[in-house]
Amino acid sequence: MPHYADMPRAKLTVEELEQIRRTRLTECSNPHVADVVERNIGTILDLRHQVEDAKTLQDRAADGITAFSGSMAFLYAHALWFLIWIAINLSWIPGVKPFDPFPFGLLTMIVSLEAIFLSTFVLISQNRMGALADQRADLDLQINLLAEYEITRILRLVDAMAQQMGIEGTPDSELEELKQTTAPDLLTHEIHSREEVARTLDRLARKGTLTK
Repeated sequence: MPHYADMPRAKLTVEELEQIRRTRLTECSNPHVADVVERNIGTILDLRHQVEDAKTLQDRAADGITAFSGSMAFLYAHALWFLIWIAINLSWIPGVKPFDPFPFGLLTMIVSLEAIFLSTFVLISQNRMGALADQRADLDLQINLLAEYEITRILRLVDAMAQQMGIEGTPDSELEELKQTTAPDLLTHEIHSREEVARTLDRLARKGTLTK
């Protein structure tokens, strides 16, 4: 079987991906880490590789430019560029004829155009990262809802087992509430309602302060 690094990921089947994951876990097995944790790490790495493979040439270019523009090398290069430009056009360097005298209109135009393009590349990268963040947030929400449902079922099962075994406990209204299935839409509406009430009270309080 060829090494998984030499196989084109776009042509891999589900069975081949599972075999690659098992091979990776075998190669990176850590006796101090549980197998389920290692499987989760492998899954996360596979998802990251899939996201990277799905990038277009434009996405890679935007990410590369954004990464470089946020580095110290970019800062040093521009500081050196500005220093040389200003030195030449202020006649600090003998024998070099100024071409953009003070107040450096050409330099201002170039820097303005550069800022426009850099901000566009940054926004492109942020939009793509925002979309990925939304996908991960949706995944987290689904996992949390599933965990809440499973815990609710466990509470009901444990309570039924206690009643079947004749174990009597102190009545707990909170436990009965926890045994109810959580409705995410109702919780979201309640959060928004309370936020709106808080904002309204805050506006009234500030209005009363201003009136006084």
